[in-house]
Amino acid sequence: MAAVIKKTDHPHVVRVPGVLSGQPVIDGHRISVASIARFLNAGTSVDEIIATYPHLGAAAIHDAISYYLDHKDEMDQLIADTTPEKVQERYGFTIGEKGGVILSDPAKP
Repeated sequence: MAAVIKKTDHPHVVRVPGVLSGQPVIDGHRISVASIARFLNAGTSVDEIIATYPHLGAAAIHDAISYYLDHKDEMDQLIADTTPEKVQERYGFTIGEKGGVILSDPAKP
């Protein structure tokens, strides 16, 4: 059964239920608009983002940035809700010394 692709107001950005929890992604890829926005917010230039994802093409990257700017409040909230600390808090795990995930044992207090 094929996933239902939900078009957005941007030609290169879609939502696919079950792909990255339905958050906006670049059409045909699992690269989220939030990922592109994180690069942008970290000071990465558009040309550097394009160089990181050359298979997407400049138009798709620019469209993802445009989507981010058009939906900034929603996207900034999504980014804030998916920081490593927030995800760790939500799912109750810790990160070990070597970077591995340590799941909490719900049977222990």
